[in-house]
Amino acid sequence: MSSFDKREEGFEKKYALDEELRFKANARRAKLLGAWAAEKLGKSGADVEAYAKSVVMADFQEAGDDDIFRKIRDDFKAGGVDQSEHQIRRTMDELMSRAVDEIKAGK
Repeated sequence: MSSFDKREEGFEKKYALDEELRFKANARRAKLLGAWAAEKLGKSGADVEAYAKSVVMADFQEAGDDDIFRKIRDDFKAGGVDQSEHQIRRTMDELMSRAVDEIKAGK
């Protein structure tokens, strides 16, 4: 195998690992965001877990973060929760950082 082939294989492996990390981080962030939103909505116990799962599932509707953002925003409006769009997006960003850190730490 030439050094070029070895480099190409290395890049392909790194890309695959990066994509796996991104997928896991998105799923973890969605679950954390769902738990955060459930608390704001006054949910407790098993309802928190069920709501978090519904947020994870909403994240599969389309590429990007707009699907999950819309779900949270619409549920907050329906539930009378006063959170600005900026606050929701800021929390999404904070929880993404936390999710990446947790995955890298092996949690």
